[in-house]
Amino acid sequence: MPICEVYSLGQVPYPVAWDYQKALVALHRQAPQPDRLLLLEHPPVYTLGQGSTTAYLKFSEQSPPWPLFRTERGGEVTYHCPGQLVGYPILNLKQHQADLHWYLRQLEEVIIQTLASFGLEGTRQPGLTGVWIGDYKVAAIGIKVSRWVTMHGFALNICPDLTGFSAIVPCGIAHKPVGRLSQFCPGLTVAEVQPLLLSRFAQVFYRQLIIENALPWFD
Repeated sequence: MPICEVYSLGQVPYPVAWDYQKALVALHRQAPQPDRLLLLEHPPVYTLGQGSTTAYLKFSEQSPPWPLFRTERGGEVTYHCPGQLVGYPILNLKQHQADLHWYLRQLEEVIIQTLASFGLEGTRQPGLTGVWIGDYKVAAIGIKVSRWVTMHGFALNICPDLTGFSAIVPCGIAHKPVGRLSQFCPGLTVAEVQPLLLSRFAQVFYRQLIIENALPWFD
């Protein structure tokens, strides 16, 4: 079975994790690489997709309440903070399926199966990307694919303070609230969810996971 290296990095500032991703993607231009998955949390930060509008910001772009970055991913504005498990898969889709829609549905499936482990029913919404529990969006997905190599990924709200979402229209969706798993499973933590998510990732993408704890070549 092909392998996927997993790097569990704890809390990482957004620009640092962004640099990690770009460096890992660049390696694919030099030589064949294994799949890699970065799992982490971010300090509070807002990110905009490549073509997203600032109309979904409820603050001045020049004076945001938390750092604000425009990235190369798809999608509209979102918010990251501790208590949210963020996953950045760096995969060569030619080794899976060279199909962006397939890849998005696979990421959703990883999260849906993870929620099922806690007795929660995760669902998709027609025409939208992400995972919901009822009317609450609990996971956002935004990706960038270049020469079939992926970056950016998913953010699963486990036990974050959701206050920061009130300053934006998350993902440009005004009619559905943002939720978190802990409102359905009180006391749930990132540490409890992460190993189950990894297990589901391995199954959905058919990879043997090799767990690492650091990215030594970036020291």
